[in-house]
Amino acid sequence: MDSVQLIPKKVFFVSGAGKHKDPLVSFELALRDAGIEKFNLVPVSSILPPGCEFIDSKEGLSQLKPGQIVFTVMAKYTSNERGKKIFASIAAAKPEDERRHGYIAEHSGEWYEGSLDHAEEVASYMVESAFNTKVSKKLSVHKVAEVEDYTTVVSAAVFVL
Repeated sequence: MDSVQLIPKKVFFVSGAGKHKDPLVSFELALRDAGIEKFNLVPVSSILPPGCEFIDSKEGLSQLKPGQIVFTVMAKYTSNERGKKIFASIAAAKPEDERRHGYIAEHSGEWYEGSLDHAEEVASYMVESAFNTKVSKKLSVHKVAEVEDYTTVVSAAVFVL
């Protein structure tokens, strides 16, 4: 019997923010802002499959249907500490040898100087240390917001099978 292999062929990146008096609603609003609220999101870890193509979010969203089970690597942070600045970042790095897998890193929390570079640095380090090679391609997205009520920020790498 043949086994089903769920290996993504494409990936796109989105981010969003939501604010509401309820933390769950703020998360929903962040997903809406990112454009991925209509999917059943399944969290996966940090491997970017070999040959997985970076595509823009408009193209990626057009290939998905409402209610579809969609695999994603997501950074998320929620706070109700008014006036704080929060962030969520996702970054991907591919090795020079496209037959090898790459890495996706997520980072989120209270904003600090250098916070938006951290995920990209981690993804690059994972590629370089795993394969003793340079990174050929990187991509990252970030969302930063000032907290009002409950505020949620999300950044996600969304896979298309």
